[in-house]
Amino acid sequence: MAGRAPRPPWSRHGPGFRAARKLHHYPTKAALVTAAVDHLAERRAAELRAEAEALPTGPQRLDRVIDLLGVAFTGPLFVAALELWVAARTDPELRRALVPLEARVGREMHRLTVALLGVDERRPGVREAVQATLDLLRGLGVANLLTDDTVRRTALLATWKQQLSTLLTP
Repeated sequence: MAGRAPRPPWSRHGPGFRAARKLHHYPTKAALVTAAVDHLAERRAAELRAEAEALPTGPQRLDRVIDLLGVAFTGPLFVAALELWVAARTDPELRRALVPLEARVGREMHRLTVALLGVDERRPGVREAVQATLDLLRGLGVANLLTDDTVRRTALLATWKQQLSTLLTP
Protein backbone atom coordinates (compact mmCIF):
# COMPACT_ATOMS: atom_id res chain seq x y z
CA MET A 1 0.00 0.00 0.00
CA ALA A 2 2.98 2.34 0.35
CA GLY A 3 2.84 5.15 -2.19
CA ARG A 4 -0.78 4.46 -3.17
CA ALA A 5 -3.65 6.71 -2.28
CA PRO A 6 -6.47 5.06 -0.37
CA ARG A 7 -9.51 4.21 -2.47
CA PRO A 8 -12.61 6.30 -1.89
CA PRO A 9 -15.29 4.40 0.05
CA TRP A 10 -17.72 4.19 -2.90
CA SER A 11 -15.13 2.56 -5.16
CA ARG A 12 -15.02 -0.48 -2.88
CA HIS A 13 -18.66 -1.13 -3.59
CA GLY A 14 -18.48 -1.29 -7.39
CA PRO A 15 -19.94 0.81 -10.20
CA GLY A 16 -23.56 0.22 -9.22
CA PHE A 17 -23.00 1.93 -5.91
CA ARG A 18 -21.64 5.05 -7.64
CA ALA A 19 -24.67 5.16 -9.94
CA ALA A 20 -27.00 4.76 -6.96
CA ARG A 21 -25.27 7.62 -5.13
CA LYS A 22 -25.81 9.90 -8.13
CA LEU A 23 -29.47 8.92 -8.30
CA HIS A 24 -30.02 10.24 -4.77
CA HIS A 25 -29.37 13.78 -6.03
CA TYR A 26 -32.58 13.58 -8.08
CA PRO A 27 -36.03 12.92 -6.61
CA THR A 28 -37.06 10.54 -9.42
CA LYS A 29 -35.58 8.56 -12.27
CA ALA A 30 -37.42 10.86 -14.68
CA ALA A 31 -35.72 13.89 -13.09
CA LEU A 32 -32.33 12.24 -13.52
CA VAL A 33 -33.01 11.35 -17.15
CA THR A 34 -34.30 14.80 -18.05
CA ALA A 35 -31.34 16.47 -16.32
CA ALA A 36 -29.01 14.30 -18.38
CA VAL A 37 -30.86 15.10 -21.61
CA ASP A 38 -30.85 18.80 -20.75
CA HIS A 39 -27.09 18.70 -20.17
CA LEU A 40 -26.42 16.81 -23.39
CA ALA A 41 -28.68 19.13 -25.41
CA GLU A 42 -26.88 22.20 -24.06
CA ARG A 43 -23.53 20.61 -24.85
CA ARG A 44 -24.63 19.73 -28.40
CA ALA A 45 -25.94 23.27 -29.00
CA ALA A 46 -22.57 24.66 -27.88
CA GLU A 47 -20.81 22.22 -30.23
CA LEU A 48 -23.07 23.30 -33.12
CA ARG A 49 -22.27 26.96 -32.44
CA ALA A 50 -18.55 26.20 -32.37
CA GLU A 51 -18.75 24.16 -35.59
CA ALA A 52 -20.77 26.94 -37.23
CA GLU A 53 -17.94 29.43 -36.67
CA ALA A 54 -15.97 27.59 -39.35
CA LEU A 55 -18.80 27.76 -41.88
CA PRO A 56 -18.44 30.01 -44.91
CA THR A 57 -20.39 33.20 -45.32
CA GLY A 58 -22.33 33.94 -48.46
CA PRO A 59 -24.36 31.61 -50.64
CA GLN A 60 -22.71 28.38 -49.45
CA ARG A 61 -23.61 29.05 -45.81
CA LEU A 62 -27.20 27.82 -46.07
CA ASP A 63 -26.05 24.50 -47.55
CA ARG A 64 -23.45 24.01 -44.83
CA VAL A 65 -25.87 24.94 -42.02
CA ILE A 66 -28.39 22.37 -43.27
CA ASP A 67 -25.62 19.76 -43.53
CA LEU A 68 -24.50 20.56 -39.98
CA LEU A 69 -28.03 20.26 -38.64
CA GLY A 70 -28.58 17.08 -40.64
CA VAL A 71 -25.68 15.47 -38.79
CA ALA A 72 -27.23 16.56 -35.48
CA PHE A 73 -30.50 14.83 -36.43
CA THR A 74 -28.79 11.53 -37.20
CA GLY A 75 -26.29 11.48 -34.33
CA PRO A 76 -26.29 9.59 -31.05
CA LEU A 77 -27.97 12.36 -29.04
CA PHE A 78 -30.90 12.38 -31.47
CA VAL A 79 -31.22 8.59 -31.25
CA ALA A 80 -31.15 8.77 -27.44
CA ALA A 81 -33.85 11.47 -27.50
CA LEU A 82 -36.03 9.28 -29.72
CA GLU A 83 -35.66 6.39 -27.32
CA LEU A 84 -36.78 8.66 -24.49
CA TRP A 85 -39.77 9.87 -26.52
CA VAL A 86 -40.83 6.27 -27.10
CA ALA A 87 -40.38 5.44 -23.41
CA ALA A 88 -42.34 8.56 -22.41
CA ARG A 89 -45.25 7.42 -24.54
CA THR A 90 -46.06 4.75 -21.94
CA ASP A 91 -44.46 6.29 -18.83
CA PRO A 92 -46.60 9.20 -17.56
CA GLU A 93 -43.96 10.38 -15.08
CA LEU A 94 -41.27 10.50 -17.75
CA ARG A 95 -43.68 12.21 -20.15
CA ARG A 96 -44.50 14.94 -17.61
CA ALA A 97 -40.79 15.58 -17.14
CA LEU A 98 -39.85 15.32 -20.81
CA VAL A 99 -42.55 17.41 -22.53
CA PRO A 100 -41.47 20.80 -21.11
CA LEU A 101 -37.81 19.97 -21.65
CA GLU A 102 -38.40 18.97 -25.28
CA ALA A 103 -40.42 22.15 -25.85
CA ARG A 104 -37.52 24.24 -24.51
CA VAL A 105 -34.92 22.30 -26.50
CA GLY A 106 -37.07 22.71 -29.62
CA ARG A 107 -37.30 26.49 -29.11
CA GLU A 108 -33.55 26.70 -28.57
CA MET A 109 -32.86 24.64 -31.70
CA HIS A 110 -35.17 26.95 -33.66
CA ARG A 111 -33.39 30.07 -32.34
CA LEU A 112 -30.00 28.52 -33.07
CA THR A 113 -31.05 27.69 -36.63
CA VAL A 114 -32.30 31.24 -37.20
CA ALA A 115 -28.98 32.59 -35.91
CA LEU A 116 -26.90 30.16 -37.98
CA LEU A 117 -28.83 31.05 -41.13
CA GLY A 118 -28.66 34.76 -40.31
CA VAL A 119 -32.31 35.33 -41.20
CA ASP A 120 -34.92 37.71 -39.80
CA GLU A 121 -37.87 35.86 -38.32
CA ARG A 122 -40.00 38.98 -38.45
CA ARG A 123 -40.26 38.56 -42.22
CA PRO A 124 -43.40 36.67 -43.25
CA GLY A 125 -42.78 32.98 -43.85
CA VAL A 126 -39.28 32.83 -42.36
CA ARG A 127 -40.35 31.30 -39.04
CA GLU A 128 -42.38 28.64 -40.83
CA ALA A 129 -39.56 27.87 -43.29
CA VAL A 130 -37.09 27.39 -40.43
CA GLN A 131 -39.53 25.16 -38.53
CA ALA A 132 -40.29 23.13 -41.68
CA THR A 133 -36.55 22.61 -42.07
CA LEU A 134 -36.20 21.30 -38.53
CA ASP A 135 -39.26 19.06 -38.93
CA LEU A 136 -37.90 17.72 -42.23
CA LEU A 137 -34.50 17.00 -40.68
CA ARG A 138 -36.14 15.24 -37.72
CA GLY A 139 -38.22 13.07 -40.05
CA LEU A 140 -35.20 12.21 -42.18
CA GLY A 141 -33.34 11.30 -38.99
CA VAL A 142 -36.11 8.88 -38.03
CA ALA A 143 -36.08 7.38 -41.54
CA ASN A 144 -32.36 6.73 -41.12
CA LEU A 145 -32.76 4.66 -37.94
CA LEU A 146 -33.26 1.22 -39.43
CA THR A 147 -31.37 1.53 -42.70
CA ASP A 148 -28.75 3.87 -44.09
CA ASP A 149 -30.85 6.50 -45.82
CA THR A 150 -27.93 8.70 -46.90
CA VAL A 151 -28.58 8.66 -50.66
CA ARG A 152 -32.27 9.55 -50.41
CA ARG A 153 -31.66 12.07 -47.61
CA THR A 154 -28.91 13.79 -49.60
CA ALA A 155 -31.16 14.13 -52.67
CA LEU A 156 -34.11 15.44 -50.66
CA LEU A 157 -31.95 17.93 -48.80
CA ALA A 158 -30.41 19.20 -52.05
CA THR A 159 -33.90 20.03 -53.30
CA TRP A 160 -34.95 21.50 -49.95
CA LYS A 161 -31.85 23.72 -49.81
CA GLN A 162 -32.88 25.29 -53.14
CA GLN A 163 -36.44 25.80 -51.92
CA LEU A 164 -35.29 27.17 -48.59
CA SER A 165 -32.92 29.61 -50.27
CA THR A 166 -35.86 30.95 -52.28
CA LEU A 167 -38.07 31.16 -49.18
CA LEU A 168 -35.44 32.97 -47.11
CA THR A 169 -34.22 35.42 -49.75
CA PRO A 170 -35.76 38.87 -49.18
